[in-house]
Amino acid sequence: MARAAANSGLSLAQLERLMKSRRTEMNRLGRKRDKLQKQLDNVDAQIAAVSGGGGGGGGGSGSRARNKVSLQEAILQVLSKSSAPMNVGAIMDKVSGMGYRSTSANFRGIVNQTLIKDKRFVTAARGMYQLKK
Repeated sequence: MARAAANSGLSLAQLERLMKSRRTEMNRLGRKRDKLQKQLDNVDAQIAAVSGGGGGGGGGSGSRARNKVSLQEAILQVLSKSSAPMNVGAIMDKVSGMGYRSTSANFRGIVNQTLIKDKRFVTAARGMYQLKK
């Protein structure tokens, strides 16, 4: 059922003025939002610079980190440069060092899962991984 408008007793000119004032207010709020978003983006960039690009730490826009290569490919590059098996922590550090970004709170766990699932990597010893020969 349609409900009666609260402003139903207004004239056409009054409704147009009301619409114009609300459009003006919307534009003002939009500009304010854009200004605050730029400030927030600057703070996110500073946080990323301080933390080494490991993510902003929550809040914010919730956007996902985008990388040029997949995590599997990044790990493959790291292990192909290594002559000896590496532990998960070292692999994680090297992957992050080459510029791979993640917003995961548990990036080490993600790296570990990737090493276990991808058949190109094998366990050399407990917690040590290398490329499959």
